[in-house]
Amino acid sequence: MKVCHSIDEMRAASRAARREGKSLGLVPTMGALHEGHLSLVRAAKAQCDLVAASIFVNPLQFGAGEDLAKYPRTFDRDRELFTQEGVDFIFAPSVEEMYPAGAVTYVTVEELSDKLCGRSRPGHFRGVTTVVSKLFNIVEPDRAFFGQKDAAQSTIIRRMVRDLNIPVQVVVCPIVREPDGLAMSSRNAYLDASQRQAALVINQSLRAVQKRFDQGEHKVDALIEAGIRVFAQAPSVRLDYFEIVDPETLDAGDDLSRAALVAVAAFVGKARLIDNILLRPA
Repeated sequence: MKVCHSIDEMRAASRAARREGKSLGLVPTMGALHEGHLSLVRAAKAQCDLVAASIFVNPLQFGAGEDLAKYPRTFDRDRELFTQEGVDFIFAPSVEEMYPAGAVTYVTVEELSDKLCGRSRPGHFRGVTTVVSKLFNIVEPDRAFFGQKDAAQSTIIRRMVRDLNIPVQVVVCPIVREPDGLAMSSRNAYLDASQRQAALVINQSLRAVQKRFDQGEHKVDALIEAGIRVFAQAPSVRLDYFEIVDPETLDAGDDLSRAALVAVAAFVGKARLIDNILLRPA
């Protein structure tokens, strides 16, 4: 496995693979790896000849007062896990390498980027699309792999790829959960034992919506009310949003005749956690 710290190193490795006729998959991460990240690597290995994974805590997607300084950085452990999974290249640039002094160019997907997490975290998705577009330009992957837990992010990245004619296939892989249903997240490390237990209400709220939907309730307001009601079981958890939206436009609506995204974000202690499910009509 080759670790590339500079853009030139990563580009050279990618282009050498392309000259050999090899397909290349990219798994973008901010490190602090868990099983969800590793499931993306396995999907990439199944679909591509070679796999590159990035480790970069992107300052552009953190707002004022968020956890940039405290975000877990575990490079040695992450490198070992990627080695075990058979990753071929790690791209681990510095902030200065990715954002040289005087950089003033950003990539913004208008209309979509101020919905869901974008409404709660202004500028967040601009930071995501800027860094992902840079990664696509540097690594030049054939496919890029993202997790369904970040459903809005995946929708926005797919739109960016379409609108800018970027030659990469975006592959979205299923959420990986703990045995008790909590979606795996690097921010779960912030939770103490009581907060970890309280956090289960997030997935429980989604399962309550799924149950009501399966029982024939197709009124959006009633489904949202059923989900929000579950949060009364954990008063220490502060709900940010609970919405049902079109998975392609992220617009709220009342049409459940096609797939709909049920998305939730909540604060558990200092950790902001997200989760979602897709409702699919029979």
